[in-house]
Amino acid sequence: MLSRVADSLYWMSRYIERAENIARIIDVNLQLLLDYEKIDSERLREHWEPIVRTTGNDATFYKLYKEARSDTVTEFLTFNEENPSSIICCIRGARENARMVRDQVSTDMWEEINRFHLYLRSPESRKDWKKNPFDFYKRVRDYSYTFQGLTNATISHTEGWEFMQVAKYLERADMTTRLLDVKYLMTRRSEDPTAQNPDNLQWMAVLRSCSAYDNYHQIYVSHVEPQKVIEFLVFSNEFPRAIKFCIRGVDSAFRRISGVTDGYFSNHAERVSGRLLADLNFHTLDEILQGDLHNYLDNLQTRFNQVGDAIYSTYINHPDAVEK
Repeated sequence: MLSRVADSLYWMSRYIERAENIARIIDVNLQLLLDYEKIDSERLREHWEPIVRTTGNDATFYKLYKEARSDTVTEFLTFNEENPSSIICCIRGARENARMVRDQVSTDMWEEINRFHLYLRSPESRKDWKKNPFDFYKRVRDYSYTFQGLTNATISHTEGWEFMQVAKYLERADMTTRLLDVKYLMTRRSEDPTAQNPDNLQWMAVLRSCSAYDNYHQIYVSHVEPQKVIEFLVFSNEFPRAIKFCIRGVDSAFRRISGVTDGYFSNHAERVSGRLLADLNFHTLDEILQGDLHNYLDNLQTRFNQVGDAIYSTYINHPDAVEK
């Protein structure tokens, strides 16, 4: 496979996943506002500002807006084209990468990505967003589900498909890490973040942002407890948005591309992902909480970036790579 093709498929998939993640975060936090009996401007800022930090674009936000409010944050993360991680920019980026490898994606995938790109560019989308934001963000999520379903069902599961899986799982793991980190820092300001609190709305919001609320309660019948939320979203082997599950997906995709079995590696990308997976396999929640959760999650984000760099050095920009 040509390296430029792998690169385009990788970013197409990653942008689609990112758009879905942004929609999830906004939707859950809009619903969370309904649970507050009273909320002033300061409480509103504390509610929305961490969401901007989750995306890593807070510097850009404050160049464009004076304060973090429901309207400014949702507009910035949805339609603002100066924000490279806004939903509209992600879908545009996904479409452009799909266009560059049109022969590698199915007609169904191409039509679906164009359909949603045109919708976001139309006046109708902003009307829908203002009239009923909950339905609007559900539509974004449903679009991502449809596109991923079409990807699995309408193209061959060869190298190109594997690069799309790497992108999807790496982006998903990164966002789960950011969500945990932001909510941990928010709760640490006012209380012990590992204390039991059945009314902890912030940790419930983390679960809902990951569509993990129902799955969590299938395993932990009790109330939402911060320690158990952290354990579930970091170490679950079965839940598809848990960090360990995602990194196992990345590592497995690498090995299917090269044909190397578990326990061995044939290139830098497999070595980096394999080490990360091994650490997740043998770490425990107690070990993490004995230190500092923020530092642990920050280290994970750094290692995700290292996996991303390894993809480029191994498959995209390798000077000795022979394209076939």
